[in-house]
Amino acid sequence: MTHPTLPEVPVAIGDLQGCHDAFSRLLTQLNLSASTPIWLTGDLINRGPASLATLRAVVELGDRVTTVLGNHDLHLLAIAAGVHTPKKGDTLDDILAAPDFPDLVDWLRRQPLAHLENNFLMVHAGVLPEWTAEQTLALAAEVEEQLRGPKWKQFLKNLWGNEPTRWSNKLTGDDRTRVVVNALTRLRFCAPDGKMEFKANGGINDAPPGYLAWFDVPERKTQDITVVFGHWAALGLKLRANLCALDSGCVWGNQLSALRLTADPMQRQLTQVDCGAPEPSAMVEE
Repeated sequence: MTHPTLPEVPVAIGDLQGCHDAFSRLLTQLNLSASTPIWLTGDLINRGPASLATLRAVVELGDRVTTVLGNHDLHLLAIAAGVHTPKKGDTLDDILAAPDFPDLVDWLRRQPLAHLENNFLMVHAGVLPEWTAEQTLALAAEVEEQLRGPKWKQFLKNLWGNEPTRWSNKLTGDDRTRVVVNALTRLRFCAPDGKMEFKANGGINDAPPGYLAWFDVPERKTQDITVVFGHWAALGLKLRANLCALDSGCVWGNQLSALRLTADPMQRQLTQVDCGAPEPSAMVEE
């Protein structure tokens, strides 16, 4: 009697941010089989020394990779669309000058903003407390459809800004899109009623008055699944039964972290590599 082969447990890796050497060393240390799924929490590029090499390495891993878009990834798309200009501290020149730049942009804008599988929800930054996992996936899909469409450059023109700060099912157009993108790619702190705050970027104890870490809001609707995310280097590695925060600050000279996403939290194996001195281009966390 033959038994069906069970799918391999994914390995999730925190924000790469152009740290190609650390990424290569981590993959070597993990020694994964060729079929092990690799999940990436977004911000593949920028601030680190080798954005082009990092992005190419991720693309070359093929279908085994699932990555969500981070705020730095969207920033590159905005530059490609003529909406943004490079900022001080960006390390995107190698990508912008690459002969395969158009292909890399096309690949990037076809990546999701949220991924739900086997009771794990991966986003780059956070999930508003009033959203279920299914709603999060549906809202992300609204943005993904626009990014993958022929009018993606025009779509990006009105994507940036801090308003509105709260979600409402009545939101439409640019306001609706902006709340979705801000929550999924920028969120750290929010009020119990879901109002988002974007100025504070310190650790969990640095919440402004009246705000708390998005994942600590009482009765958030994603408590029954495990949320995997990055973005918040000042938070660092934080592992709970229903939470895997994996941005351990590689680009800041700390570690790059990988975690096996087993259903049993006690079996989630952590692997880390040291990332050396902080990159001068890291500047201030966004």
